[in-house]
Amino acid sequence: MSSSADVAPARRVPRPRADALRNRERIVTAAREMFVESGAQVPLDEIARRAGVGNATLYRNFPERADLVREVILSLTARITERAAEAAEQESDPFAAVRRFVHAAADERVGALCPMLDGDFDKDHPDLLAGRSRLEETVQELVDRAQTAGRMRPDVGVGDLMIAVSQLTRPLPGTACLNMDRFVHRHLQVFLDGLEAPARSELPGCAATLEGLRGEAGPAS
Repeated sequence: MSSSADVAPARRVPRPRADALRNRERIVTAAREMFVESGAQVPLDEIARRAGVGNATLYRNFPERADLVREVILSLTARITERAAEAAEQESDPFAAVRRFVHAAADERVGALCPMLDGDFDKDHPDLLAGRSRLEETVQELVDRAQTAGRMRPDVGVGDLMIAVSQLTRPLPGTACLNMDRFVHRHLQVFLDGLEAPARSELPGCAATLEGLRGEAGPAS
């Protein structure tokens, strides 16, 4: 029978150094910017150059492109979720909270998620599913509050909101439409005017739910 003295002490996992964390954050920020500008297939060397780190540092943090894409999606999803929570907390008018979130999501380039999600990587990774769930729950609360207060038309769903915002903010990588961003908030405001109650028309079909959209697109969506 071994004594307590024979038991090896638990190994302490070293915490990442501050400079290593900063490098990782710079890489993710640079990748997010370049994915929006040029698509998710932008050369990793260019991302490292914009981040101000060496190629070895990038590959040490993200051995595969899919690892970096996943981290960018997680970062973007978390930032958009924070914008939704801030809108709910700081706006007393529930529709003003929806409006604020939509414009904030546009500034975070939520539309860039669409082309990134087309990539070849594990879309059902637990971290991605958890991040998506937090975002959907937070936005659902915004919509529920606005509709319960009679400030948002009742015949739309969270799916309608997220589809429209994603499409109106989706980048056009590799095109000459570099100045189209100036129209984003203008067109989003037209869309938001259509969401506000009382409704001025009857919408065809039924409200889009996020669950329904995932079912139509298949398990990889």
